[in-house]
Amino acid sequence: MLKLFHRRRGMLAGMCVLFLYLCYRVYESNVDATTLRKHTLEDTIPTVAITYPKPVPPTETITLPGNIQAWFEAPIYAQVSGYVKMWYKDYGALVRKGDILAEINAPALDAQYAQAKADLAAEQAKYALADLTAKRWVALRKNHAVSEQSISVQEANAKAEAARVKASEQNVKNFEALIQFKTIVAPYDGVVTVRNINVGDYINKEGNISNRSSITNLFTVADVSMLRLFVSVPAAFGAFLKPGLTADVTVPQLPNRHFTAKFLTVARGFDVSTRTAVTVFTIDNEDRALWPGSYAQVHLTAPVDRNVLTIPSTALVFQEHGTQVAVVTEDDHVHLKPITVSKLMDNAVEVAGGISSQDRVVNNPSAALLEGDKVRVVTPAPGYDLVGTVTPLAKEPALK
Repeated sequence: MLKLFHRRRGMLAGMCVLFLYLCYRVYESNVDATTLRKHTLEDTIPTVAITYPKPVPPTETITLPGNIQAWFEAPIYAQVSGYVKMWYKDYGALVRKGDILAEINAPALDAQYAQAKADLAAEQAKYALADLTAKRWVALRKNHAVSEQSISVQEANAKAEAARVKASEQNVKNFEALIQFKTIVAPYDGVVTVRNINVGDYINKEGNISNRSSITNLFTVADVSMLRLFVSVPAAFGAFLKPGLTADVTVPQLPNRHFTAKFLTVARGFDVSTRTAVTVFTIDNEDRALWPGSYAQVHLTAPVDRNVLTIPSTALVFQEHGTQVAVVTEDDHVHLKPITVSKLMDNAVEVAGGISSQDRVVNNPSAALLEGDKVRVVTPAPGYDLVGTVTPLAKEPALK
């Protein structure tokens, strides 16, 4: 009897354990189902990365091509005909005003100069004789040995010879001036940028050189201590083209150096085909680092006073009734806002109205994202947002 009692007691305990185990399994199944249902619901909620609109920078910079030219540049032509005796300054030579660049051997000019001096001496001798004769005839007037008409003729002959002497003197001076052009000199301080002659070349005063078919200059001397920078500036920057404007300049041959160019003048008229105005800047070049004829990249910076914001261009949503952005509300729902785009840039757009800097704008929104959809905001990977920020700016009124 006791044995039967213990057996029933053991069976009862086993049934209790089995019941408790079954109850635990039922509870665990319910928990798993609830968790699975929760995870399933969460998986159906789309995840989005957000960006905050940013105000435009206080300045705007554009980069334009420019051409650098010498402050002064003088092409030097021959004034006399002859052969190049010698040249003394080559390409790149630094010269001072009056330095000899070359000498021309002009035998024909030398002969003409010698003839002019001989003609002057002959005329001076003729004048001396005519003047002496006239004075003698005037002295005979007291004795009435000669007529007044004869005296007048002799005086006229003396004046004519005096005029011929002056003409011969002027002719000699002309040749003396031409003789000076046999020596080619620098017109001012600068650098030789062109040399077109060699020893033995025949040149003439019309500008022809024996080994060239067209008229050309012998040398070019440029003043490069100060340079001119020519830039075609778009009409949008026209209001900033005034004294005080500076530009940052770089050239390919000196990639690690920056030069400052100062505004000099503007054409005050736009080219109808390009809508640009030729603008001239000056660059101090005392160290001769910059060369005339160089291509330059000109960086112009101007202040910007516009009440606009920027967002990534990937945040735009294009609908039939206009451009919109998807904004995440405080309760993490999508609200589509129409915006006014004022300017397209490389990877961003300027927005003139419709959003504020506090709006959480969805970047790269899915085409399936609709008004009122529940979303889950996730933190994007570093570098994902190139324009916006992951933290809002100080609160400011929305753009209307």
